[in-house]
Amino acid sequence: MQLIKQDDISIPDIVSALKSGKTIIYPTETCYGLGCDALSADAVKKVFQIKKRQKDKPVLVVVSDESMITDYVVWNEELVTISEHYWPGPLTVVADAKSDMKLPQGILGSNKTLAFRVTDHPLASEISASLGHPLVSTSANISELESPYDMESVLGMFENADVQPDIIIDAGPLPHKSPSTVVRVKDGDVKILRQGELVLEL
Repeated sequence: MQLIKQDDISIPDIVSALKSGKTIIYPTETCYGLGCDALSADAVKKVFQIKKRQKDKPVLVVVSDESMITDYVVWNEELVTISEHYWPGPLTVVADAKSDMKLPQGILGSNKTLAFRVTDHPLASEISASLGHPLVSTSANISELESPYDMESVLGMFENADVQPDIIIDAGPLPHKSPSTVVRVKDGDVKILRQGELVLEL
């Protein structure tokens, strides 16, 4: 594991590492996230190995703006409304992927859905924008353990793990915030799957 202070990182170097299949831990608007290039099947597979996550539980992705995700999902009136009122911010949407969209296993759900949000964390947004496409963003914890909000928790989680993240970006302690609110958008209906701090009013 390579530990880098946030003030010392080079975005081009981080993006280069992601494009080569590396995994990173980085700060998000909720907790520390574990991520990789969402289009790299090998990197996505490693994220699942690091988390010891069930293969049938897809991970979400973050993007820097909604224009980046419209290539991947069926864009509709509900998503337009959500985009105008709640993004960027901690609202994750599960929506139908386009029928011709090929994404790695673990990104695309078995029901051909994609979970995503437009992040309002400056660093996560900058990394995604520089990468040019979605960035995996799942909580940086081994499954069944608590989400980490500081480096002590992150390092304690992975220092003796069989499979470790490649790069850890140390942004210091993060505010303890609830996970993002998650909604399912389908056939003109918006259903809350997980209630976080953000309260949806449509």
